[in-house]
Amino acid sequence: MSAFKIGFIGLGLIGGSIARALRASMPDIWITVYDIDKNTLALAANDGIANRTSSVIDASFSACDYIFLCAPVSGNAENLTTLKQYLSPSCVLTDVGSVKSGIHERIRALGLDGQFIGGHPMAGSERYGYANSKARLLENAYYILTPTPKTSPDQLKDYERLVVSMGAIPLVLDADQHDYVTAAISHLPHIIASSLVNLVRESDSEDGTMKMIAAGGFKDITRIASSSPDMWQQICLTNTDNIVRLLDHYIEALSTVRDKLNGRDARVLYDFFNNARMYRDSFIEASSGPIKKSYSLTIDIADETGALASIATMLALNNISIKNIGIVHNRELEEGALRIEFYEEKDIASASQILQSRGYTIHAKK
Repeated sequence: MSAFKIGFIGLGLIGGSIARALRASMPDIWITVYDIDKNTLALAANDGIANRTSSVIDASFSACDYIFLCAPVSGNAENLTTLKQYLSPSCVLTDVGSVKSGIHERIRALGLDGQFIGGHPMAGSERYGYANSKARLLENAYYILTPTPKTSPDQLKDYERLVVSMGAIPLVLDADQHDYVTAAISHLPHIIASSLVNLVRESDSEDGTMKMIAAGGFKDITRIASSSPDMWQQICLTNTDNIVRLLDHYIEALSTVRDKLNGRDARVLYDFFNNARMYRDSFIEASSGPIKKSYSLTIDIADETGALASIATMLALNNISIKNIGIVHNRELEEGALRIEFYEEKDIASASQILQSRGYTIHAKK
């Protein structure tokens, strides 16, 4: 695979993370990048990720073995029309969008379904853009592949091997099945999170009391509301039918919960929360999924000058990188006063061991 030539049409968070993962596993590959953002192109070149950058789609993509369509959904149609004239017949064309039906329809209309395999890395972040891309974003994440009826078994097998080389886990689904599944586990949750945040914004007092204490559980379940509004606007406009279908089910479920509350039936309410708890606890413990898992713990610290800096220094001296750190004022769901978030799951155990050996009390999170 080291002789591969890879092209990227657009290079945001996901495209950048794929490019970084491929560069890490196959240092000799040749990567050509097109993007309308000159700063992104400069960063990709300076990082050593891109061998060639371009502000136009041109013949430099004709030698590519794989081309990843990583621009916003709204731009893919125009990009495909331009790209088609430069495509090699042996090139495998793919995308990274979280909605598959629309791109498959466009590919069929252009007569490119013999060399297209839809792709969707089930990984993400509340941050966006190439500057926030990381190779490890794909580690142990499911990478869904949606072949067309004309995709050959060899094409699919080769692409699966490429996905494995990124550190991800390939999973083959039908495009329509993919769109319904992701509407349930990714698209609807983002709508719900944003709705909850807007509800608090509209219900808050003038002095912002709700906002001030919105930490703990509320902040965790609404974290994904910080994602790109442009991206989620496009997702909602392209997977509308599936989202509305599931939203209708959710509204019915909320109405049922409201009736249970009004009925004050203790047994029914207990079953409601207990069934959710058991099902949620049955989820596999892995970083796979469209909503990236947060790796964090909370600890009790003394209310004194230098306490936070002492902990940060201690972890840094042991080569443990901190993604985020902050005081927890709302202790409704957490007993600790300091919350530390890490980039990798393994760092939780290492940090816990180090801090406990110094007498700190740890409260790990699920």
